[in-house]
Amino acid sequence: MPTTTTPRKAGLDWPLMRNNIARADLDAVCRYLQQDDPILTAGKNVRAFEEEWSAWLGVNHSVFVNSGNSANLVTLAALRELHGAGGEVIVPTLTWVSDIAAVLHCGFTPVFVDIDPRTLGMDNAQVLAKVTDKTRAVFLTHVLGYNGLTRGLVDELAARNVTLLEDVCESHGATFEGRKLGTIGRASNFSFYYAHHLSTIEGGMVCTDDADLYECVRMLRGHGMVRELASAERRAEQVAAHPDLNPDFIFAHPGFNFRSTELNAIIGRSQLPRLDDNNRRRSENLNLFLKHLDPDLYRTDFATEGSSNYAFTLILQEPDAALAERVQTTLRKNGVEFRRGTAGGGNQLRQPYLRRLFGDLYTQFPEVDHVHFYGWYIGNYPSLDRERILTLCELLNSLAAGRGI
Repeated sequence: MPTTTTPRKAGLDWPLMRNNIARADLDAVCRYLQQDDPILTAGKNVRAFEEEWSAWLGVNHSVFVNSGNSANLVTLAALRELHGAGGEVIVPTLTWVSDIAAVLHCGFTPVFVDIDPRTLGMDNAQVLAKVTDKTRAVFLTHVLGYNGLTRGLVDELAARNVTLLEDVCESHGATFEGRKLGTIGRASNFSFYYAHHLSTIEGGMVCTDDADLYECVRMLRGHGMVRELASAERRAEQVAAHPDLNPDFIFAHPGFNFRSTELNAIIGRSQLPRLDDNNRRRSENLNLFLKHLDPDLYRTDFATEGSSNYAFTLILQEPDAALAERVQTTLRKNGVEFRRGTAGGGNQLRQPYLRRLFGDLYTQFPEVDHVHFYGWYIGNYPSLDRERILTLCELLNSLAAGRGI
């Protein structure tokens, strides 16, 4: 099987990510720090960022946390607190580790499905086939900017009263039927890590229209404390119900400390106005890349409608270890950084933390296994120029047997 190592920088000098923090973002932080006594812990800027993000996305409520990982975990914890422990959560085999880890940490049993090759998301038919009376939620990842939903899945889950949770960490601004991803399910999670569409250095967001879930997430973010409730009426009810406790220290849930800071929020607020334009450039880059790849060698028929690409997807049409090695050698030689297996390193069931629990279950998912061994992602960012993309396509297209290096 092909292997991967860190490429050397040369040739095209194409890193996996560019710094998404602009000078204007740093200047906004500097201006804030020039105050005599600036508040650094979560305060007005965190709340303002939550409100501005909610307005941009199209939801009623957002909760800013310190990472996308924390967003995953606090969402599953809120589901448990509101509806009890136990049951199954249907999850993808291609995703970031934190999605499945959150399911495990919160005491749910993960149920896995293979991927749809055109979206890299969950095979919707397999999802519905695995829904049972034990299913508590479907936790769907929108991979690398592609929409993973179909109308049939959304409607059937609603008919069966199954909660849909969306991981949109890699897909800020992507849409489904004209609506932004992250507004379809009961709750959604975003990551604002270093090179994502919008970055707060570290950070994440939980978004929902469900007031009960929103308030539970707010408390769980801040140690489970009642004083974190947004609703004054709900706070007063809790205080009245516990007259023996200091109103400032009522812990309704076994919570976490997932709060972020004013500085992270300032960076997010500074970046948000340019997010749509950056997303447009990313999508143009992806379409150019796919248009000029050789479809005899590589998959180019991804479901790009509504996509908001996070990284170029490069996947062989057929299993071919020799071609895969030529691809990796060419990328390294030309200084193009890559990750084999695309999102999260490929088939999560092959990872040690899941093999300890599920043994050789990974053998039952051929579509994700193909991506695991014969797929990569390559950095895509707004500053990437057209000629560099075309040059990379020419190099990759030259790798057919007898034409390549």
